[in-house]
Amino acid sequence: MAEMTDDDILAELGVDLTPKKVRARTPREERIIAGFEDIVKFREEHGRAPQHGEDRDIFERLYAVRLDRLRAQADCRALLADMDVHGLLDDVAVAAPVDGLDDSALLAELGIAAEAADDITQLRNVRSNADRQAAEEIASAKRCEDFAAFKPLFDAVQADLEAGVRTTRPFVRDLGMSKADIKLGEFFIVGGQLAYVSEVGDPQKAPNGETDARLRVIYSNGTESNLLLRSLQRALYEPDKGGRWVSEPNAGPLFSEAQAAQLEPEQLATGTLYVLRSRSTHPTIAANRDLVHKIGITGGSVEARIAGAADDATYLLADVDVVATYKLYDINRPRLEALIHRVLDAVRFDISIPDRFGKPVRPREWFLVPLPVIDQIVERIGDGTLVGVIYDPSQAALVGTIS
Repeated sequence: MAEMTDDDILAELGVDLTPKKVRARTPREERIIAGFEDIVKFREEHGRAPQHGEDRDIFERLYAVRLDRLRAQADCRALLADMDVHGLLDDVAVAAPVDGLDDSALLAELGIAAEAADDITQLRNVRSNADRQAAEEIASAKRCEDFAAFKPLFDAVQADLEAGVRTTRPFVRDLGMSKADIKLGEFFIVGGQLAYVSEVGDPQKAPNGETDARLRVIYSNGTESNLLLRSLQRALYEPDKGGRWVSEPNAGPLFSEAQAAQLEPEQLATGTLYVLRSRSTHPTIAANRDLVHKIGITGGSVEARIAGAADDATYLLADVDVVATYKLYDINRPRLEALIHRVLDAVRFDISIPDRFGKPVRPREWFLVPLPVIDQIVERIGDGTLVGVIYDPSQAALVGTIS
């Protein structure tokens, strides 16, 4: 008897060796399968089928609508039978949403066009799993136990925005920005809240091969999130989140006379920052003469600005000494002045001086601050580190520096 081959043995056993043709899926079938996979994943994560109800997550409600429609269509049940390991399609009755919304209304609420309401395979404006994960991480913010340490920073940034010292910029990919650049110590606006990146963890590889990192983000409402850098980036790009980057208080280059000589010719002088000390004999001023300083900015000469100071209530009706001057280059003078005055707002010298007509005047550019602190402020403006800083008179020091 001739030795039997493997094919002969399989034929004797009744095994059909004819290759079976694998039918290609239509685009509609592929979409139905992909949609059902989301429902199966939900079932595996939550241990139950998605349900209707206003108290449910918006995506759970979407899955519930989708499942009702799949159950109601025999061709869908046949297509998905092998995938339905949890018996999700066994209930063929279509349940009405308990929250009073019919399917079309619910889909409209989810941002799906009305013409697609009758076709579960044509969902529009539904976020990807990655986008949903980013939104969930933003939404899962918890109470920030040490928020008191960050509140002065948020107050300072808000004051800067109101004064025009800082600006905000939207994240728009159409402008050539492929990724929102996020760095330690920066402020953003996301979900209507100011957000501050207080910590950046060690770099790690994301599934797509890009570099990611775990962040500690503090929000102006007193909460915080421990989310991934990429998740915050996605949230900043979401149109409904209104994501914006908050600029630093960039007043422009600030230099001493010696430094000014090293500037390029095209960097034109645009003003002078001056620090004055009053010669007034007023008892309060005389008692604090080493602390009472006027800080201002002029586009002309300082000498011309202070001419006639003895007759001007703005200068406390007394002559003044020029303590220090700094040349300004390529800056916005009002914004720089507003920035300095904001830093020193807690020690603004509150005094009322009658003008020539006896009308009381309260000068706003005088501060009870030591000259060395003014020098520190000027240095920080020059090197761009005067971010979130305020002067604390109880410590006689600048505090709140973002490190």
